[in-house]
Amino acid sequence: MPQQAWNDRRERQYEHIKESTKERGSSEARAEEIAARTVNKDRAQTGESRQASKTSTRDVPPEHRGGKRSGKREGPQGETKQQLYDDAKRAGISGRSSMTKDQLKKALGDR
Repeated sequence: MPQQAWNDRRERQYEHIKESTKERGSSEARAEEIAARTVNKDRAQTGESRQASKTSTRDVPPEHRGGKRSGKREGPQGETKQQLYDDAKRAGISGRSSMTKDQLKKALGDR
């Protein structure tokens, strides 16, 4: 638990988010960061925190957003080389470390 100001409900929420994030493959540190940010934003939106930024109080709640701004966001040129590399690694494609972005796309089946 990163903060003492959280009540029991927020502590349970933090632990639940942290465990869920770890189950999806994030590291311990990343899971703790995501959980803390989510709980702190919820606290700000419900008026439980002493300070809150305008963006945190006016934005969509993290639970409702559901990762719409994370993960495989595609920019103007599609997925990043790192995203393609990670997909190739999961698919077991050999020689991926020396492939270019276009080669990775082709190896993954021109997605």
